[in-house]
Amino acid sequence: VKVVESGGGLVQAGDSLRLSCLASGRTFSSYAMGWFRQAPGKQRDVIASIGWNVDSTYYADSVKGRFTISRDNAKNTVYLQMNSLKPEDTAIYYCGADGDSRLAPRRLIEFDYWGRGTQVTVSS
Repeated sequence: VKVVESGGGLVQAGDSLRLSCLASGRTFSSYAMGWFRQAPGKQRDVIASIGWNVDSTYYADSVKGRFTISRDNAKNTVYLQMNSLKPEDTAIYYCGADGDSRLAPRRLIEFDYWGRGTQVTVSS
């Protein structure tokens, strides 16, 4: 499975941004998908994920209420809508695929594949 992220950029605090992740390979609908991010000097953390069933989602406390993950199986794409962005959201955002879970994965170790990331920078 190959995943490619897009949609990052430089925005101001309070702005919105939507990231996209296009997956290819095995049947996309059989993968749980997620987004994780890594800021300079910090560990990589899962911030949002979605299972096979779109009713299964997970959000880290730091983004809950501001970010929304969704998937379009017909387009092999998962999205991360980011609203009310803050400078502390600045990081490289990675998309990942988990081929073993039906539910939304919460730990980085659960992801089998991930992309090269896309940079999101939020200025104050």
